[in-house]
Amino acid sequence: MTESFATVNGIKICYETKGSGYPVLLVHGFGGKKEDWIAQFGPLSERFKIIRFDNRGAGKSDRPKTIYTMEVFAADIKGLMDYLKIKKAHIIGWSLGGMIVQNFVLKYPNYVNKVVLINTNYGTPDEQGPIAYKQMRLDKLEQLKKDPVKAFWDGTRVSYHRNFRKQMEMDPKKKFYDLWSVEDLIREESINPSSPEDIEAQANALITHRTYERLGEIKSETLLIASSHDRVCPKSVMAEMNEIIPNSTLEVIDKAGHSSPRSRAPEVNNIIINFLEVSQEQVVEISE
Repeated sequence: MTESFATVNGIKICYETKGSGYPVLLVHGFGGKKEDWIAQFGPLSERFKIIRFDNRGAGKSDRPKTIYTMEVFAADIKGLMDYLKIKKAHIIGWSLGGMIVQNFVLKYPNYVNKVVLINTNYGTPDEQGPIAYKQMRLDKLEQLKKDPVKAFWDGTRVSYHRNFRKQMEMDPKKKFYDLWSVEDLIREESINPSSPEDIEAQANALITHRTYERLGEIKSETLLIASSHDRVCPKSVMAEMNEIIPNSTLEVIDKAGHSSPRSRAPEVNNIIINFLEVSQEQVVEISE
């Protein structure tokens, strides 16, 4: 497993692949990077060919000083699939990644088999939500420079259920599910973090996310994974999405927050695997 770079829409996108079989793309969230999928990359690669990548403006991908929109992010995914000669794939998005995936599926439906949307939404009625979230990310970025440990723990109040947070506090060295530790997460947050300019650009894209009126056009079989105590993307919004997307199923992770893909990794991974399992007859050519 090594990092590679694809030239996509005039920029370089950093990506990693692991496993073999049917291709599955992982799309990370606001201010994040491909390593945010620390609890899914390995386990899912035991069944599928997993491709995780840094969005433009994140991780090791280029960070152009241009206007970011959902359409631009969606075009980057298409470009990466074309570069890898992937004709069709399953696609999974978490938070902002789930918003990007919605826009991608609506614009490029022929590229998509099954869809998984985790702790996400269909947009906000005005710009106040994105502006508030942008400020929260900017504040965390500033704190990250001064005290990475405090920045992490402050963030857990929003991202994790209090019961799981107590478990993390008891032993920051513990490898949860043999996948990650608190020390791993703190270390990763300090590597290639977003800049204030990156946060601004991603927030601009967030403002352009408005899929509510078009969710009914999504024809792909869709799994929505919500979390009972998600304060960023409430389960009530995902329940609305489930009502609108024709061929969709909703699963709610109990006693979990926005970071349920980490805190409840085995449960989340099993739900995803069971949903994505494809028959041997479904084969897609993919370059090595």
